[in-house]
Amino acid sequence: MELAVLNTLGKETGKKVVLSDAVFGVENPNDHAIYLDVKQHLANRRQGTHKAKQRNEVAGSTRKLKRQKGTGGARCGSILSPLFPGGGRIFGPVPRDYSFKLNKKLKQLARRSALTYKAKAEAITVVENLTVEAPKTKSFIAIEQNLNVAGKKILVVVPEVDTNLVLSARNLQNVKVVLASNVNTYDVMNASQLVLAEGAVNVLNEMLA
Repeated sequence: MELAVLNTLGKETGKKVVLSDAVFGVENPNDHAIYLDVKQHLANRRQGTHKAKQRNEVAGSTRKLKRQKGTGGARCGSILSPLFPGGGRIFGPVPRDYSFKLNKKLKQLARRSALTYKAKAEAITVVENLTVEAPKTKSFIAIEQNLNVAGKKILVVVPEVDTNLVLSARNLQNVKVVLASNVNTYDVMNASQLVLAEGAVNVLNEMLA
């Protein structure tokens, strides 16, 4: 697949870039691989620091509230019982690690499948020199408007760190800038438009082919 390369003014430069069919043209995109990779990404983001106190951790007296028999009511022990207000919680949440492992080949298949869906939807724009002279949000908004992607949820993929570009885009809620080497399935599927720097295409072709 070939795409025209645009400049930051939204004009065609006359160049074309080749999107590898092995990465952007998978014959049978694997939906289940995408699901597993997104599930792992979201699971790894969870802190897992939730905690509720059990009856042995709640502050209070442990004395027996009343005698065992003869009161005509149910027997009970201390006020720390989960049956009483202020008592411990039964089977409450405890700190845990939600992360799990996926095979490298499965994760690569998921990323190729996600990129294939974006290519089929014609939701990929390639820009020749995606840079800004100074860290100004106004500069990036102008680029968005020139590329006709303003108002969309955008994933900007660059081959190397560009501090000015990152600082210009970080105040925009619907824009995320990532390195091509760090592209993940969740970010690709979560975006409605991919804006790829020309150099990032080569990185993706080599990394996922």
